[in-house]
Amino acid sequence: MRSPLLLVVLLAVAGCTETPTPRPDGGQNGTSIVLADRDEPTTLNPLLGYGAQGVSKIYDGLVEHRQDGSLTPQLAADLPEPAADGLSWTVKLRGDVKFTDGSTFGAEDVVATYTAALQNPVKERFSTLKSVEQVDPSTVRFTLTQVHAAFPHLLVLGVLPSEQAKPEGQPIGTGPYKVTEWKKGDRLLLESNDGYFDGAPKVKKLTVVFVTDDNQRARRMQDGEFDGTVLPPKIATQFAARSGLQVNYHRSADYRAVRLPAANPVTGNASIRLALNFAANRQAMIDSLLEGKGTLAYTPVPDALAEEFDPTAKFRFDKTEATRLLDVGGWVPGADGIRVREGVAARFTLMYPLGDDLRADLATAFAADAKAVGVDVQLAGLSWDAIRPRMDQDALLYGEGSPFDPDLMLYDLRGQGSPAADAALENGRRIIDPAQRAVAYKLFQQAFIATPSMAVLVFPEHAYVMRDSWNGYQPVVDPNSYGALAWGPWWNLEKWEPK
Repeated sequence: MRSPLLLVVLLAVAGCTETPTPRPDGGQNGTSIVLADRDEPTTLNPLLGYGAQGVSKIYDGLVEHRQDGSLTPQLAADLPEPAADGLSWTVKLRGDVKFTDGSTFGAEDVVATYTAALQNPVKERFSTLKSVEQVDPSTVRFTLTQVHAAFPHLLVLGVLPSEQAKPEGQPIGTGPYKVTEWKKGDRLLLESNDGYFDGAPKVKKLTVVFVTDDNQRARRMQDGEFDGTVLPPKIATQFAARSGLQVNYHRSADYRAVRLPAANPVTGNASIRLALNFAANRQAMIDSLLEGKGTLAYTPVPDALAEEFDPTAKFRFDKTEATRLLDVGGWVPGADGIRVREGVAARFTLMYPLGDDLRADLATAFAADAKAVGVDVQLAGLSWDAIRPRMDQDALLYGEGSPFDPDLMLYDLRGQGSPAADAALENGRRIIDPAQRAVAYKLFQQAFIATPSMAVLVFPEHAYVMRDSWNGYQPVVDPNSYGALAWGPWWNLEKWEPK
Protein backbone atom coordinates (compact mmCIF):
# COMPACT_ATOMS: atom_id res chain seq x y z
CA MET A 1 0.00 0.00 0.00
CA ARG A 2 1.13 3.51 -0.76
CA SER A 3 1.15 6.31 1.77
CA PRO A 4 -2.15 8.10 2.63
CA LEU A 5 -0.35 11.24 1.45
CA LEU A 6 -1.39 10.08 -2.03
CA LEU A 7 -4.97 11.11 -1.24
CA VAL A 8 -3.83 14.60 -0.30
CA VAL A 9 -1.99 15.01 -3.62
CA LEU A 10 -4.97 13.78 -5.62
CA LEU A 11 -7.32 16.18 -3.86
CA ALA A 12 -4.95 19.06 -4.44
CA VAL A 13 -4.68 18.32 -8.17
CA ALA A 14 -8.41 17.87 -8.58
CA GLY A 15 -9.41 20.74 -6.31
CA CYS A 16 -11.49 23.67 -7.55
CA THR A 17 -10.40 26.25 -4.99
CA GLU A 18 -8.56 29.32 -6.19
CA THR A 19 -4.82 29.30 -5.61
CA PRO A 20 -3.20 32.72 -5.48
CA THR A 21 -0.45 33.30 -8.01
CA PRO A 22 2.92 34.16 -6.46
CA ARG A 23 4.26 37.62 -7.13
CA PRO A 24 6.26 37.64 -10.39
CA ASP A 25 9.32 39.12 -8.73
CA GLY A 26 9.90 36.09 -6.53
CA GLY A 27 8.10 37.63 -3.59
CA GLN A 28 10.07 39.17 -0.78
CA ASN A 29 12.53 36.28 -0.52
CA GLY A 30 12.85 35.15 -4.15
CA THR A 31 11.43 31.69 -3.47
CA SER A 32 8.64 31.77 -6.07
CA ILE A 33 8.79 32.19 -9.82
CA VAL A 34 6.12 32.81 -12.50
CA LEU A 35 6.96 31.72 -16.03
CA ALA A 36 4.94 31.97 -19.24
CA ASP A 37 5.02 29.18 -21.81
CA ARG A 38 3.69 29.03 -25.35
CA ASP A 39 2.51 25.43 -25.30
CA GLU A 40 0.45 23.77 -22.60
CA PRO A 41 1.13 20.06 -22.22
CA THR A 42 -1.74 17.81 -23.25
CA THR A 43 -0.84 15.45 -20.43
CA LEU A 44 1.39 15.19 -17.37
CA ASN A 45 1.82 11.44 -17.81
CA PRO A 46 5.19 10.18 -19.12
CA LEU A 47 3.45 7.16 -20.68
CA LEU A 48 1.48 9.56 -22.88
CA GLY A 49 4.51 11.60 -23.91
CA TYR A 50 5.12 14.15 -21.15
CA GLY A 51 8.77 15.02 -20.54
CA ALA A 52 10.05 12.84 -23.39
CA GLN A 53 13.44 14.61 -23.44
CA GLY A 54 13.90 14.75 -19.68
CA VAL A 55 14.19 17.55 -17.08
CA SER A 56 10.41 17.57 -16.69
CA LYS A 57 10.44 18.96 -13.11
CA ILE A 58 7.88 16.41 -11.83
CA TYR A 59 9.69 13.16 -12.61
CA ASP A 60 13.18 11.72 -12.76
CA GLY A 61 14.43 9.18 -15.24
CA LEU A 62 16.98 6.48 -14.60
CA VAL A 63 19.47 8.80 -16.32
CA GLU A 64 19.52 12.46 -17.27
CA HIS A 65 21.49 14.57 -19.71
CA ARG A 66 24.20 16.88 -18.44
CA GLN A 67 24.71 20.41 -19.65
CA ASP A 68 27.02 19.08 -22.39
CA GLY A 69 24.48 16.48 -23.57
CA SER A 70 26.22 13.46 -22.05
CA LEU A 71 24.39 11.07 -19.72
CA THR A 72 24.57 11.02 -15.95
CA PRO A 73 22.84 8.65 -13.49
CA GLN A 74 19.68 10.01 -11.88
CA LEU A 75 17.49 7.30 -10.32
CA ALA A 76 20.22 4.89 -11.39
CA ALA A 77 23.23 4.44 -9.15
CA ASP A 78 25.53 4.14 -12.18
CA LEU A 79 25.24 4.46 -15.93
CA PRO A 80 23.54 1.49 -17.68
CA GLU A 81 25.86 -1.42 -18.46
CA PRO A 82 25.49 -3.25 -21.80
CA ALA A 83 25.81 -6.99 -22.23
CA ALA A 84 28.66 -8.20 -24.44
CA ASP A 85 26.26 -8.83 -27.34
CA GLY A 86 24.57 -5.41 -26.92
CA LEU A 87 21.13 -7.02 -26.55
CA SER A 88 20.52 -6.06 -22.93
CA TRP A 89 21.33 -3.25 -20.52
CA THR A 90 21.54 -3.64 -16.74
CA VAL A 91 20.84 -0.74 -14.38
CA LYS A 92 21.66 -0.50 -10.68
CA LEU A 93 19.23 1.73 -8.74
CA ARG A 94 19.66 4.29 -6.00
CA GLY A 95 18.34 3.29 -2.59
CA ASP A 96 17.63 6.74 -1.13
CA VAL A 97 14.70 7.95 -3.23
CA LYS A 98 11.04 8.46 -2.36
CA PHE A 99 8.09 9.49 -4.50
CA THR A 100 6.24 12.66 -3.58
CA ASP A 101 3.43 10.52 -2.11
CA GLY A 102 5.92 9.31 0.50
CA SER A 103 6.43 5.81 -0.91
CA THR A 104 9.86 4.31 -1.58
CA PHE A 105 11.21 4.05 -5.11
CA GLY A 106 12.35 0.60 -6.17
CA ALA A 107 12.84 -1.84 -9.01
CA GLU A 108 9.12 -2.73 -9.14
CA ASP A 109 8.34 0.88 -10.14
CA VAL A 110 10.85 0.79 -13.00
CA VAL A 111 9.46 -2.53 -14.25
CA ALA A 112 5.87 -1.28 -14.04
CA THR A 113 6.66 2.00 -15.82
CA TYR A 114 8.53 0.45 -18.73
CA THR A 115 6.11 -2.47 -19.06
CA ALA A 116 3.31 0.07 -19.35
CA ALA A 117 5.39 2.10 -21.82
CA LEU A 118 5.31 -0.86 -24.21
CA GLN A 119 1.49 -0.70 -24.25
CA ASN A 120 0.94 3.06 -24.46
CA PRO A 121 1.62 5.95 -26.89
CA VAL A 122 5.35 6.16 -26.07
CA LYS A 123 5.81 2.57 -27.29
CA GLU A 124 7.06 3.85 -30.66
CA ARG A 125 10.13 5.29 -28.91
CA PHE A 126 10.77 1.91 -27.30
CA SER A 127 10.36 -0.18 -30.44
CA THR A 128 13.59 -2.08 -29.71
CA LEU A 129 12.66 -2.89 -26.10
CA LYS A 130 11.49 -6.50 -25.70
CA SER A 131 11.06 -6.63 -21.93
CA VAL A 132 12.23 -5.29 -18.58
CA GLU A 133 12.72 -7.45 -15.50
CA GLN A 134 13.72 -7.11 -11.87
CA VAL A 135 17.02 -8.86 -11.23
CA ASP A 136 16.99 -8.03 -7.51
CA PRO A 137 15.43 -5.25 -5.37
CA SER A 138 18.00 -2.72 -6.63
CA THR A 139 18.69 -3.93 -10.18
CA VAL A 140 16.70 -4.05 -13.42
CA ARG A 141 17.56 -5.45 -16.84
CA PHE A 142 16.27 -4.23 -20.19
CA THR A 143 16.25 -6.84 -22.98
CA LEU A 144 16.22 -5.59 -26.58
CA THR A 145 15.08 -7.09 -29.87
CA GLN A 146 18.20 -5.75 -31.61
CA VAL A 147 21.35 -3.79 -30.84
CA HIS A 148 20.41 -0.16 -30.23
CA ALA A 149 23.39 2.06 -29.45
CA ALA A 150 21.31 5.04 -28.34
CA PHE A 151 19.05 3.04 -26.01
CA PRO A 152 20.44 4.53 -22.75
CA HIS A 153 19.31 7.98 -23.95
CA LEU A 154 15.71 6.73 -23.86
CA LEU A 155 16.00 6.03 -20.13
CA VAL A 156 15.17 9.66 -19.31
CA LEU A 157 11.54 8.48 -19.24
CA GLY A 158 9.94 9.65 -15.98
CA VAL A 159 9.40 6.77 -13.55
CA LEU A 160 5.97 6.45 -11.95
CA PRO A 161 4.95 4.59 -8.78
CA SER A 162 3.91 1.08 -9.85
CA GLU A 163 0.19 1.61 -9.15
CA GLN A 164 0.20 4.88 -11.14
CA ALA A 165 1.91 3.34 -14.19
CA LYS A 166 -1.15 3.60 -16.41
CA PRO A 167 -2.60 6.24 -18.76
CA GLU A 168 -5.00 7.53 -16.10
CA GLY A 169 -2.27 7.55 -13.43
CA GLN A 170 -1.80 10.62 -11.26
CA PRO A 171 1.20 12.98 -11.76
CA ILE A 172 3.34 11.59 -8.95
CA GLY A 173 7.07 11.29 -9.42
CA THR A 174 10.38 11.56 -7.62
CA GLY A 175 11.28 14.92 -9.18
CA PRO A 176 12.21 18.24 -7.56
CA TYR A 177 8.64 19.57 -7.88
CA LYS A 178 5.14 18.21 -7.34
CA VAL A 179 1.84 19.29 -8.85
CA THR A 180 -0.56 21.16 -6.59
CA GLU A 181 -3.08 22.33 -9.21
CA TRP A 182 -3.57 22.31 -12.98
CA LYS A 183 -6.05 24.86 -14.32
CA LYS A 184 -6.25 23.57 -17.85
CA GLY A 185 -6.14 26.31 -20.44
CA ASP A 186 -4.61 28.71 -17.92
CA ARG A 187 -1.79 27.60 -15.62
CA LEU A 188 0.02 24.83 -13.78
CA LEU A 189 1.03 25.25 -10.15
CA LEU A 190 3.97 23.33 -8.69
CA GLU A 191 5.69 23.39 -5.32
CA SER A 192 9.05 22.08 -4.24
CA ASN A 193 9.60 18.50 -3.18
CA ASP A 194 11.43 19.23 0.05
CA GLY A 195 12.35 15.57 0.40
CA TYR A 196 14.09 15.51 -2.98
CA PHE A 197 17.07 13.14 -2.87
CA ASP A 198 19.32 15.66 -4.63
CA GLY A 199 18.48 18.49 -2.22
CA ALA A 200 15.35 20.57 -1.69
CA PRO A 201 14.89 23.35 -4.29
CA LYS A 202 15.38 26.92 -3.07
CA VAL A 203 12.66 28.11 -5.47
CA LYS A 204 9.65 26.78 -3.57
CA LYS A 205 6.78 27.67 -5.91
CA LEU A 206 6.68 27.47 -9.68
CA THR A 207 3.72 28.83 -11.62
CA VAL A 208 3.59 28.24 -15.37
CA VAL A 209 1.04 30.36 -17.25
CA PHE A 210 0.10 29.19 -20.74
CA VAL A 211 -0.14 31.94 -23.37
CA THR A 212 -0.14 30.66 -26.95
CA ASP A 213 0.28 33.97 -28.76
CA ASP A 214 3.86 35.30 -28.91
CA ASN A 215 2.86 38.97 -28.94
CA GLN A 216 0.50 38.56 -26.00
CA ARG A 217 3.24 36.88 -23.95
CA ALA A 218 5.58 39.75 -24.79
CA ARG A 219 3.02 42.37 -23.73
CA ARG A 220 2.35 40.62 -20.45
CA MET A 221 6.07 40.20 -19.81
CA GLN A 222 6.49 43.91 -20.44
CA ASP A 223 3.67 44.63 -17.98
CA GLY A 224 5.54 42.73 -15.27
CA GLU A 225 3.25 39.71 -15.01
CA PHE A 226 6.01 37.14 -15.48
CA ASP A 227 9.53 36.40 -14.30
CA GLY A 228 10.43 34.89 -17.65
CA THR A 229 9.19 33.61 -20.97
CA VAL A 230 10.31 32.34 -24.36
CA LEU A 231 9.88 34.64 -27.37
CA PRO A 232 10.91 34.71 -31.02
CA PRO A 233 14.29 36.49 -31.35
CA LYS A 234 12.70 39.33 -33.33
CA ILE A 235 10.36 40.12 -30.41
CA ALA A 236 12.85 39.43 -27.62
CA THR A 237 15.20 42.20 -28.77
CA GLN A 238 12.82 44.88 -27.41
CA PHE A 239 13.69 43.76 -23.87
CA ALA A 240 17.47 43.99 -24.25
CA ALA A 241 17.90 47.40 -22.61
CA ARG A 242 15.30 47.05 -19.85
CA SER A 243 16.58 47.33 -16.29
CA GLY A 244 16.25 44.19 -14.18
CA LEU A 245 15.75 41.95 -17.21
CA GLN A 246 18.11 39.95 -19.36
CA VAL A 247 17.72 38.34 -22.76
CA ASN A 248 19.50 35.01 -23.15
CA TYR A 249 19.93 33.13 -26.42
CA HIS A 250 20.45 29.38 -26.58
CA ARG A 251 21.92 27.47 -29.47
CA SER A 252 19.54 24.75 -30.51
CA ALA A 253 19.34 21.43 -32.29
CA ASP A 254 15.71 22.36 -32.98
CA TYR A 255 15.42 22.61 -36.74
CA ARG A 256 12.63 24.33 -38.67
CA ALA A 257 11.72 22.58 -41.90
CA VAL A 258 8.98 22.38 -44.48
CA ARG A 259 7.66 18.83 -44.28
CA LEU A 260 6.78 17.67 -47.81
CA PRO A 261 4.38 14.70 -47.66
CA ALA A 262 5.04 11.94 -50.18
CA ALA A 263 1.31 11.29 -50.73
CA ASN A 264 0.78 14.74 -52.26
CA PRO A 265 1.41 14.69 -56.06
CA VAL A 266 3.32 17.99 -55.87
CA THR A 267 5.23 17.76 -52.56
CA GLY A 268 6.02 14.10 -53.19
CA ASN A 269 7.68 14.85 -56.54
CA ALA A 270 11.50 14.49 -56.43
CA SER A 271 12.13 17.48 -58.73
CA ILE A 272 9.92 19.76 -56.63
CA ARG A 273 11.59 18.66 -53.40
CA LEU A 274 15.09 19.23 -54.74
CA ALA A 275 14.25 22.52 -56.46
CA LEU A 276 12.67 24.00 -53.34
CA ASN A 277 15.85 23.31 -51.40
CA PHE A 278 17.88 25.31 -53.93
CA ALA A 279 15.24 28.07 -54.05
CA ALA A 280 15.15 28.69 -50.27
CA ASN A 281 17.17 31.73 -49.20
CA ARG A 282 18.10 30.51 -45.74
CA GLN A 283 20.58 33.29 -44.95
CA ALA A 284 17.94 35.94 -45.64
CA MET A 285 15.59 34.14 -43.25
CA ILE A 286 18.18 34.25 -40.49
CA ASP A 287 19.07 37.88 -41.15
CA SER A 288 15.53 39.25 -41.45
CA LEU A 289 13.42 36.92 -39.31
CA LEU A 290 15.83 35.81 -36.59
CA GLU A 291 17.82 39.02 -36.17
CA GLY A 292 20.87 36.93 -37.04
CA LYS A 293 20.16 34.51 -34.16
CA GLY A 294 20.29 31.16 -35.88
CA THR A 295 22.29 28.68 -37.93
CA LEU A 296 21.83 27.64 -41.54
CA ALA A 297 20.25 24.20 -41.85
CA TYR A 298 20.28 21.83 -44.80
CA THR A 299 19.76 18.47 -43.08
CA PRO A 300 18.25 17.60 -39.68
CA VAL A 301 21.71 17.03 -38.15
CA PRO A 302 22.84 20.06 -36.08
CA ASP A 303 26.42 21.23 -35.73
CA ALA A 304 25.96 20.69 -31.98
CA LEU A 305 26.54 17.00 -32.78
CA ALA A 306 30.11 17.79 -33.73
CA GLU A 307 31.28 14.22 -34.39
CA GLU A 308 28.36 13.33 -36.66
CA PHE A 309 27.80 16.66 -38.40
CA ASP A 310 28.90 16.91 -42.05
CA PRO A 311 29.58 20.55 -43.03
CA THR A 312 29.78 19.61 -46.74
CA ALA A 313 26.17 18.37 -46.83
CA LYS A 314 24.41 21.55 -47.91
CA PHE A 315 22.51 23.33 -50.66
CA ARG A 316 23.57 26.62 -52.18
CA PHE A 317 20.96 29.32 -52.73
CA ASP A 318 20.59 29.09 -56.51
CA LYS A 319 17.32 30.02 -58.22
CA THR A 320 18.83 29.20 -61.62
CA GLU A 321 19.54 25.64 -60.52
CA ALA A 322 16.06 25.37 -59.00
CA THR A 323 14.55 26.46 -62.31
CA ARG A 324 16.70 23.98 -64.25
CA LEU A 325 15.64 21.10 -62.00
CA LEU A 326 11.97 21.94 -62.49
CA ASP A 327 12.45 22.14 -66.26
CA VAL A 328 14.18 18.75 -66.34
CA GLY A 329 11.42 17.31 -64.15
CA GLY A 330 8.78 18.32 -66.67
CA TRP A 331 7.30 21.24 -64.70
CA VAL A 332 6.48 23.79 -67.42
CA PRO A 333 5.63 27.45 -66.64
CA GLY A 334 1.93 28.22 -67.21
CA ALA A 335 0.37 31.47 -68.37
CA ASP A 336 0.12 32.67 -64.77
CA GLY A 337 3.76 31.79 -64.07
CA ILE A 338 2.86 28.71 -62.01
CA ARG A 339 4.43 25.53 -63.34
CA VAL A 340 2.34 22.58 -64.51
CA ARG A 341 3.21 18.93 -65.10
CA GLU A 342 0.79 16.52 -66.77
CA GLY A 343 -2.14 18.74 -65.89
CA VAL A 344 -1.12 19.16 -62.22
CA ALA A 345 -0.26 22.68 -61.09
CA ALA A 346 2.79 23.15 -58.87
CA ARG A 347 0.61 24.31 -56.00
CA PHE A 348 0.28 23.08 -52.41
CA THR A 349 -0.81 24.23 -48.96
CA LEU A 350 1.74 24.96 -46.24
CA MET A 351 0.31 24.84 -42.72
CA TYR A 352 1.75 26.45 -39.60
CA PRO A 353 0.41 26.67 -36.03
CA LEU A 354 -1.51 29.84 -35.15
CA GLY A 355 0.21 32.14 -32.67
CA ASP A 356 3.74 30.99 -33.60
CA ASP A 357 5.16 34.11 -35.22
CA LEU A 358 8.46 32.54 -36.24
CA ARG A 359 6.88 29.65 -38.08
CA ALA A 360 4.44 32.03 -39.75
CA ASP A 361 7.32 34.27 -40.88
CA LEU A 362 9.39 31.33 -42.14
CA ALA A 363 6.39 29.95 -44.03
CA THR A 364 5.84 33.35 -45.66
CA ALA A 365 9.49 33.66 -46.68
CA PHE A 366 9.57 30.11 -48.01
CA ALA A 367 6.41 30.73 -50.05
CA ALA A 368 7.97 33.84 -51.61
CA ASP A 369 11.12 31.92 -52.56
CA ALA A 370 9.02 29.12 -54.07
CA LYS A 371 6.88 31.58 -56.03
CA ALA A 372 10.04 33.02 -57.59
CA VAL A 373 10.67 29.68 -59.34
CA GLY A 374 7.04 29.01 -60.28
CA VAL A 375 5.74 27.00 -57.30
CA ASP A 376 2.61 28.38 -55.62
CA VAL A 377 2.55 27.80 -51.86
CA GLN A 378 -0.77 28.61 -50.17
CA LEU A 379 -0.35 29.47 -46.48
CA ALA A 380 -2.74 28.25 -43.77
CA GLY A 381 -2.38 29.22 -40.12
CA LEU A 382 -4.33 26.61 -38.16
CA SER A 383 -4.79 25.13 -34.72
CA TRP A 384 -3.02 21.85 -34.03
CA ASP A 385 -6.38 20.11 -33.94
CA ALA A 386 -6.93 21.24 -37.52
CA ILE A 387 -3.35 20.50 -38.62
CA ARG A 388 -3.05 16.88 -37.47
CA PRO A 389 -5.68 15.31 -39.77
CA ARG A 390 -4.13 17.01 -42.82
CA MET A 391 -0.46 16.13 -42.32
CA ASP A 392 -0.49 13.26 -44.83
CA GLN A 393 -1.52 15.57 -47.67
CA ASP A 394 -0.52 19.15 -46.80
CA ALA A 395 2.94 20.53 -46.08
CA LEU A 396 3.77 21.70 -42.58
CA LEU A 397 6.29 24.17 -41.14
CA TYR A 398 7.76 21.61 -38.83
CA GLY A 399 9.99 21.63 -35.73
CA GLU A 400 12.07 18.75 -34.36
CA GLY A 401 15.56 17.95 -33.16
CA SER A 402 17.83 16.76 -30.36
CA PRO A 403 21.44 17.53 -29.34
CA PHE A 404 21.82 14.22 -27.48
CA ASP A 405 22.09 11.43 -30.05
CA PRO A 406 21.28 11.48 -33.78
CA ASP A 407 19.27 8.26 -33.59
CA LEU A 408 16.71 9.99 -31.35
CA MET A 409 15.59 12.36 -34.10
CA LEU A 410 16.61 10.70 -37.36
CA TYR A 411 15.45 7.09 -37.22
CA ASP A 412 11.81 7.99 -37.88
CA LEU A 413 12.83 9.63 -41.17
CA ARG A 414 13.22 6.23 -42.83
CA GLY A 415 10.97 5.39 -45.74
CA GLN A 416 11.07 8.81 -47.38
CA GLY A 417 12.34 7.57 -50.74
CA SER A 418 16.09 7.15 -50.23
CA PRO A 419 17.36 3.58 -49.70
CA ALA A 420 20.86 4.96 -49.02
CA ALA A 421 19.53 7.22 -46.25
CA ASP A 422 17.54 4.34 -44.75
CA ALA A 423 20.59 2.04 -44.73
CA ALA A 424 22.70 4.70 -43.01
CA LEU A 425 20.07 5.16 -40.30
CA GLU A 426 19.86 1.42 -39.69
CA ASN A 427 23.65 1.25 -39.36
CA GLY A 428 23.69 4.23 -37.02
CA ARG A 429 21.26 2.45 -34.74
CA ARG A 430 22.99 -0.96 -34.72
CA ILE A 431 26.68 0.03 -34.65
CA ILE A 432 28.15 0.54 -31.18
CA ASP A 433 31.53 2.05 -32.10
CA PRO A 434 31.19 5.89 -31.99
CA ALA A 435 33.57 6.51 -34.92
CA GLN A 436 31.70 4.08 -37.17
CA ARG A 437 28.37 5.57 -36.10
CA ALA A 438 29.65 9.02 -37.06
CA VAL A 439 30.47 7.72 -40.54
CA ALA A 440 26.96 6.27 -40.87
CA TYR A 441 25.33 9.59 -40.01
CA LYS A 442 27.55 11.51 -42.42
CA LEU A 443 26.48 9.07 -45.14
CA PHE A 444 22.87 9.79 -44.17
CA GLN A 445 23.42 13.52 -44.65
CA GLN A 446 24.92 13.03 -48.10
CA ALA A 447 22.00 10.77 -49.08
CA PHE A 448 19.53 13.33 -47.73
CA ILE A 449 21.06 16.11 -49.83
CA ALA A 450 20.78 13.95 -52.95
CA THR A 451 17.09 13.11 -52.40
CA PRO A 452 15.62 15.40 -49.72
CA SER A 453 12.28 14.54 -48.17
CA MET A 454 11.80 18.05 -46.79
CA ALA A 455 13.31 21.50 -46.91
CA VAL A 456 15.27 22.01 -43.69
CA LEU A 457 15.71 25.78 -43.29
CA VAL A 458 17.26 26.97 -40.01
CA PHE A 459 18.30 26.04 -36.50
CA PRO A 460 16.88 29.08 -34.67
CA GLU A 461 18.43 30.20 -31.45
CA HIS A 462 15.87 30.19 -28.65
CA ALA A 463 15.39 33.58 -27.02
CA TYR A 464 14.37 33.96 -23.39
CA VAL A 465 13.50 37.08 -21.43
CA MET A 466 14.21 36.66 -17.71
CA ARG A 467 14.02 38.72 -14.56
CA ASP A 468 17.50 39.04 -13.07
CA SER A 469 16.56 37.81 -9.58
CA TRP A 470 18.28 34.41 -9.23
CA ASN A 471 21.65 32.73 -9.47
CA GLY A 472 22.07 29.35 -11.12
CA TYR A 473 21.36 29.90 -14.80
CA GLN A 474 23.47 27.68 -17.07
CA PRO A 475 23.16 27.85 -20.87
CA VAL A 476 22.54 24.64 -22.80
CA VAL A 477 22.00 23.57 -26.40
CA ASP A 478 18.23 23.14 -26.54
CA PRO A 479 16.33 20.25 -28.11
CA ASN A 480 12.94 20.92 -29.70
CA SER A 481 11.28 20.52 -26.29
CA TYR A 482 12.04 23.66 -24.32
CA GLY A 483 10.44 26.18 -21.97
CA ALA A 484 9.32 26.33 -18.37
CA LEU A 485 8.75 22.57 -18.01
CA ALA A 486 11.62 21.27 -20.13
CA TRP A 487 14.96 22.45 -21.50
CA GLY A 488 15.78 26.12 -21.85
CA PRO A 489 17.10 28.39 -19.08
CA TRP A 490 14.97 26.71 -16.41
CA TRP A 491 16.20 23.17 -17.09
CA ASN A 492 18.06 23.18 -13.73
CA LEU A 493 15.64 25.40 -11.78
CA GLU A 494 15.93 23.15 -8.74
CA LYS A 495 19.53 24.40 -8.38
CA TRP A 496 18.67 28.11 -8.53
CA GLU A 497 18.98 30.41 -5.55
CA PRO A 498 17.57 33.90 -4.97
CA LYS A 499 20.12 36.71 -5.21
